[in-house]
Amino acid sequence: MSAELWNSAVRVLDTNWAGDHMVPSRRLYPHQWSWDAAFIAIGLAYVNPTRAWRDLRSLFEAQWPDGRVPHIVFDPATAEADYFPGPAFWNVPAYAGRAARGSTGIVQPPMHAIAAWEVYRHAAAHGANCAQEARTELEWLYPRLVAQQRYLTTDRNLGRGGLAGIVHPWESGLDNSPAWDEAMANVPADLALLSQYRRRDLDVSHAAHRPTDLDYSRYVGLVLSYRAGGYADDGLLDRHALAVECPAFNSILASAELALAQIAGVLGLAAESATHRDRAGQITTAIVKRLWNPATGRFHALDVKTGKLTPANCVSGLLPLMLPDLPAELVEAIMAEMRSERFGLPVPSYDRTAADFDTMRYWRGPVWINVNWLIRRGLLVHGFRDEAEDLRAAMVRLVHRNGHFEYFHPTTGEGLGAPTFSWTAALSLDLLADRSVPAYSKAG
Repeated sequence: MSAELWNSAVRVLDTNWAGDHMVPSRRLYPHQWSWDAAFIAIGLAYVNPTRAWRDLRSLFEAQWPDGRVPHIVFDPATAEADYFPGPAFWNVPAYAGRAARGSTGIVQPPMHAIAAWEVYRHAAAHGANCAQEARTELEWLYPRLVAQQRYLTTDRNLGRGGLAGIVHPWESGLDNSPAWDEAMANVPADLALLSQYRRRDLDVSHAAHRPTDLDYSRYVGLVLSYRAGGYADDGLLDRHALAVECPAFNSILASAELALAQIAGVLGLAAESATHRDRAGQITTAIVKRLWNPATGRFHALDVKTGKLTPANCVSGLLPLMLPDLPAELVEAIMAEMRSERFGLPVPSYDRTAADFDTMRYWRGPVWINVNWLIRRGLLVHGFRDEAEDLRAAMVRLVHRNGHFEYFHPTTGEGLGAPTFSWTAALSLDLLADRSVPAYSKAG
């Protein structure tokens, strides 16, 4: 099984390489996506570390002057008609010597420092030449990764509580998660926008697998709102309909600081390494203070505009398990939730017992390999090695039996969404090759 899965994963990554970056999947996602690039690089490092570094570098070459890393970098060779919302819709101005309309104006979870550290670890094992290339790439990426973190912890500290706020569900990576339902209900929904701006995802994927038209009309409206303000964050709470603090996004933000501490150590920046560790601790404290609900015993997303925690019980609430400084009683609470009938392994994107649990619709029930990969990382951080191995084996079986799909039916395992999906392939390589524990693990 291992050799067969390995070879099929390599074929997917070869198929989706676009010269200087990887596309998530050729038909549905023909450009470069931000957090996809991070997950992809982690697996690509085993078979082609030069491409792994190139993918990350290609993404960060599109970084904005304020430090934000756009959630899509557009391939100019792809026609506007081949993807919506495309470059003309976002209408991003020229910046930092880049042509106008080259990217979107929103972000995605900052997985990139974690990816850079993992690529460095694995690429260095390829020999002296790869080790030197890896250090050179870390030196180039490090200040850009720091700038990304600075943007998210300052300009995006919308609630002034020490966490990054997201201003569009797409920024979470968990696009149509029930975690956003209450906040999104306050966003105007103008279905007429879909007459003016036609969805193209339904041309190549099943409508039952994708966000609804109502969701999509709100997504379009939020982009138009942010675009109208020049994608500026000053005063955003007063003029934009959505601002949410996500436990998954901010757990990744804190974990990125821990990865930057490792990178700074390799680069001989001891003082900066200590600063990154301190920031990780500060973000962890803020996550507990702002996103933990003692009444439910769970982490939830916070609507910054209303000050209310969402009632939805989503996979995003399990992601603080990644944090080594999470209080022990909260670790146990997450573990109890994960072991319950509401979730189980592999972990679905939403509470299985919820009345609106949907086995096929995107982030409202299906199983995703990337978030399960992050959960496995959390299990290892806190010493739950048996469950981490059970989850690893379950993910490997799921992909081997059903293929490298975007996501999977939480009961049958059927592949859903886009086929030949890059991060599923890349993370399969990592699951097959690496059973080590993160360097900052509580368990050592």
